[in-house]
Amino acid sequence: MNKILLKLGILLICLMPFFSTAQTKGFSISNGEFRQDGKVIKIHSGEMHYERIPKEYWKHRLQMIKAMGLNTVATYVFWNYHEIAPGVWDFKTGNKNLAEFIRLAKSEGLYVILRPGPYACGEWEFGGYPWWLQNNPDLVIRTNNKAFLEACKTYMEHLYAEVKGLFANQGGPIIMVQAENEFGSYVSQRTDIKAEDHKAYKTAIYNMLKQTGFPEPFFTSDGTWLFEGGSVEGVLPTANGESNIDNLKKEVDKFHKGQGPYMVAEFYSGWLDHWAEPFIRIGSEEIASQTKKYLDAGVSFNYYMVHGGTNFGFTSGANYNEEMDIQPDITSYDYDAPISEAGWATPKYMAIREVMQKYSKTKLASIPEKIPVTKYPNQLIKSNMDVLSWIKKEKTSCK
Repeated sequence: MNKILLKLGILLICLMPFFSTAQTKGFSISNGEFRQDGKVIKIHSGEMHYERIPKEYWKHRLQMIKAMGLNTVATYVFWNYHEIAPGVWDFKTGNKNLAEFIRLAKSEGLYVILRPGPYACGEWEFGGYPWWLQNNPDLVIRTNNKAFLEACKTYMEHLYAEVKGLFANQGGPIIMVQAENEFGSYVSQRTDIKAEDHKAYKTAIYNMLKQTGFPEPFFTSDGTWLFEGGSVEGVLPTANGESNIDNLKKEVDKFHKGQGPYMVAEFYSGWLDHWAEPFIRIGSEEIASQTKKYLDAGVSFNYYMVHGGTNFGFTSGANYNEEMDIQPDITSYDYDAPISEAGWATPKYMAIREVMQKYSKTKLASIPEKIPVTKYPNQLIKSNMDVLSWIKKEKTSCK
């Protein structure tokens, strides 16, 4: 009997590595760390939106991210980019083939972070919502509203059908999914809505993602001072624009059971531009220095943006401030990003790459060659109109 028990004990010890591997396969958050197949990893990500880049250049831009020393690419999914008319969905043509973008990222050795909203912002038209949602008198966007949540569920079901099989626990590259987006900002502005209704809405979106099939882990993304309104119980809060590491850790601990992992989900490498306003520039040295601080502290991060791209057609959104009711975003979404709108390595790119190389145990991949550009002859403008002056006289009307 003792010999049998001894043999069973030896067998269990031999099988322990197998069970350990089986239980930890894929991406997870445990004991305050990001883990891939059980091993602790740090996320060094760059955001670029497949919608803003011609499909023919996707591979080149992903290679540029890899050569900068990053291991992850993050992207928004804009609902209105794929539901092109009520009930008409397109995830296949041109730049809309999200699944292909994700598979390309995997082929280049990159993880993927998916940011599906349903509200995205991203300086995109209507924040990613289809415009015709407004035609339903019973529907109230971004609230705990039955008609709106039903529309969101339809969107999530179509999106999941496209990305099913591409998650880390299925052998794919998608490691995390964001639940909603910067909801804390919305809560701070919509004080006319009860706190319990805000909570019901953000919880409904989180539960809807899970019920649709999107796997854990999820994350939320807000300024640290907005975690109270934006965070969801049981979901990792990540910070936007937070350079103070002590404050980052303090606020994450407060909403995540006293532990990390700690991540800056939007590390602003540049900024957006509006019509008739000066371009905003952030220096290479400043970004490289902050990158080093994050690396030294073991903080994960996502450059927003690593490559901005272009607002094709009428996809650009708008902002507002105290002086202007509307600030139209320009066609270029260059963002003063490390990888320029044309896909070229900027001085900022080189400064970041230099820092990342110092922290890498292996030599970084070579920077891809520039894609050739075409020159066009000058075109004579025969007439013009001062549209900007006209826009300033216009007033927004919200219902």
